[in-house]
Amino acid sequence: MMKRRQLIGANFSFQHHPFRWTAERLSGMGFDRMEFWGIAPHLDLFHDYGARLVEVKSILDDNGLTVRCFTPEQVLYPINIASGDGTYRQASVQRFMRAADICAELGATYLFLTPGRGFECESRDTAWAHSVDSINRIAAHARSLGVSCLLEPLQRLESNIATNAEELYALWRALDADDLDIVLDLVAMAAAGDSVGGYLERFGQRVAHVHVVDGTPAGHLAWGDGNLPLDEYIAALGAHGFAGTLTFEPFGNGSYSLDPVTVWRRCLEAITPHLDQAD
Repeated sequence: MMKRRQLIGANFSFQHHPFRWTAERLSGMGFDRMEFWGIAPHLDLFHDYGARLVEVKSILDDNGLTVRCFTPEQVLYPINIASGDGTYRQASVQRFMRAADICAELGATYLFLTPGRGFECESRDTAWAHSVDSINRIAAHARSLGVSCLLEPLQRLESNIATNAEELYALWRALDADDLDIVLDLVAMAAAGDSVGGYLERFGQRVAHVHVVDGTPAGHLAWGDGNLPLDEYIAALGAHGFAGTLTFEPFGNGSYSLDPVTVWRRCLEAITPHLDQAD
């Protein structure tokens, strides 16, 4: 059985609320660590982050929160580290260099990366090469700052590079970074036909973070709003001795952001029986 402390907070679904309000609610739910989604107006990559970062750090301190990983929004253009358009691709890499700087400022352990996406009318090999080059450059810069990286596969509608455990493993092995760990997203896993056991047997303890979400199988739903066997998935994580962190990532159709606290409390109630409450 996993420890309650492995479950961390996140600002997913809170994007239409101020960050201070969000931090207060996460702290009130018992969290002292979080995954920080880099979204406006909380903290994004498209505005001067000097003064904003000072404010964010103050809010985190006031609420007893530290950042486990910083996750810039990166599935939608204009951010795409594997774009077939060289101008967009290079600009995206520079944004992620900036994101690594933010990680260092926040004291975050990880910068969260996804493979990006190449043009659908071009060779996948071309997109693959762009992704490998970009991730290597970003990871090297992060490493120079004492920050490691996480890598998460995407679903096929989001990427044409790494959409299942086998492709993720091949991409991971192609990278120069030996400090780059893996994210297991339960919806992406289910949509690809993979399994918790398969991930942990393939990647072992390099699986460092898990997104706990329900789906049909896609959808990124709150626990109980889909039909995935989340109880079985969480039990499998515990049985394999998963020692990393996990959090919820409820997006749904956007309605969760109307009352994110209720959504998060519902997820917390569902997962609590699976977690050892002792420190």
